[in-house]
Amino acid sequence: MPRIGITGHSNLSAACVPLVRKALESELSAYREQELVGVSCLARGADQLFAHVVLSLGGSLEAVLPAADYRERKVKPDNAAEFDELISKAAKVHTMPFAESNRDAYMGASEHILGSVDAMFAVWDGQPADGRGGTGDVVQTARELGMPITVVWPDGAERE
Repeated sequence: MPRIGITGHSNLSAACVPLVRKALESELSAYREQELVGVSCLARGADQLFAHVVLSLGGSLEAVLPAADYRERKVKPDNAAEFDELISKAAKVHTMPFAESNRDAYMGASEHILGSVDAMFAVWDGQPADGRGGTGDVVQTARELGMPITVVWPDGAERE
C-alpha cells in the first residue's frame, strides 16, 4: 500500500490546471492497482488536484490540516465547497496542534506528511519558497531526508 504525499503551489493559473491534472494522472496511474493512499493538506491548487486524482484512481485520501483554524482562516469562499467535498471523502483527517494557520503550521503539516509517506509528489516550478513552509522548502527537506520525490511541472504550467 504505497503512501504518497503532495506539496505544491496553491496559485496555479486556471489555464494550466488541466495540464497539471493530466500530468498527475499520468504519474499516479502507476499506483492504480496498489491501494494508493494520498496524503494532502487539501490547499487550493496542487493539493486539491492531487486529492481528486488519487480518488479518481480508486485510492484513499488522508488530510493533514495545518491548524485548528485552517478552514475558517485559509479556505476562501470560492473554494469552500471543493474543500468540504474533499475533506468529506477523506478516510482520515489529522489536525496539527497549532491554533493558527501560519508558516510554522504549514511546515509542521508538511513535516508530518513527510514522516508518514513513502514518496512525495511536488507540483513545483523549481523556484525557492517565498516564505517558510513553501513548496521549495518541502522539496528541500524531502531531498535532505532521502525521500523519493517526483516533480510535476508540465510544459505550459504557470503560477498566477
